[in-house]
Amino acid sequence: MTKKAKTIVLDANILIRAVLGIRTFSLIAEHRDKILFCTPQTCYSEVAFHIPNIARKRHISPAQEQEALDTLNDLKQLVIEIREDIYGGFKEEALNRICERDEKDWSIVALALAFGCPMY
Repeated sequence: MTKKAKTIVLDANILIRAVLGIRTFSLIAEHRDKILFCTPQTCYSEVAFHIPNIARKRHISPAQEQEALDTLNDLKQLVIEIREDIYGGFKEEALNRICERDEKDWSIVALALAFGCPMY
């Protein structure tokens, strides 16, 4: 009997921590053989969009900012991008669960519903 791999959906905030921090990237890399980490495709775009603003606020040099963007590309080897056509059918249910909290995060909830897995 084969054991099913655990799947965890990561949001943009966790991806940012993986790119700009140390521990999160290491944890994802360390557990990639046991856990399938995934994220909606839009999260990578969101992170790439926010990195320059975060870099400016944290007084990160242009070289460090570029390193963060390179790390974001490396992260794509560890956290799989999932297209909306896979989880889009769960949008209405996801929006109902979110209520008025943060409707732009519907894709995180919808992906977790599609895969039947937890969200972090």
